[in-house]
Amino acid sequence: MADNKRTCTFDGCDKPHEAHGYCHGHYQQLRRGSPLTTIHRRTNLGMTLGDRLDMYTDKTGDCWVWTGPLNDQGYGIINTVHKRIRAHRASYELAYGPIPEGMLIDHRCYTPACVKPPHLRVCTQKQNMENHNGARADSKSGVRGVSWSRQRNKWVSMITHNQHSVPVGRFDTIEEAEAAIIAKRNELFTHNDADRV
Repeated sequence: MADNKRTCTFDGCDKPHEAHGYCHGHYQQLRRGSPLTTIHRRTNLGMTLGDRLDMYTDKTGDCWVWTGPLNDQGYGIINTVHKRIRAHRASYELAYGPIPEGMLIDHRCYTPACVKPPHLRVCTQKQNMENHNGARADSKSGVRGVSWSRQRNKWVSMITHNQHSVPVGRFDTIEEAEAAIIAKRNELFTHNDADRV
């Protein structure tokens, strides 16, 4: 009797089919929009953490993009002997040493899957929240911290600093509102790189 078990359609991959013609690993790459690449089997038990980071990192662009597993927020994850950690934190520690307790690693490049050490820096939760590249996806104005007030028929600028809302002002034009909020962020924030370009 013939074996009817389907395998992945990626060239050279003999793992069982999961969805859309691909195994689990290649299907996850497809879902992320990543280029389909060879998935290395877990025969890396004797490899160093640095070797494993290199094996799953695409260094062809400005960012070094993690091609291994990602969490729901798009951050790379890597398993160590004792726990699962984020790939960018592992990369930072290999390059610069231990991360101080309670500190985060901020991506200066705004790319969660990037593991390039010069693109990473230690920061507090507040500093990490300061470093955004533009407005939120649901912003109607397209300008970070600026919204339209129908009641006042004006553009309103407001920031959050130390968990408090700080009103910046009301303006006739969106350009005035944007200039005012950038000036206020530059006054109060330290890690708002996009405002300081």
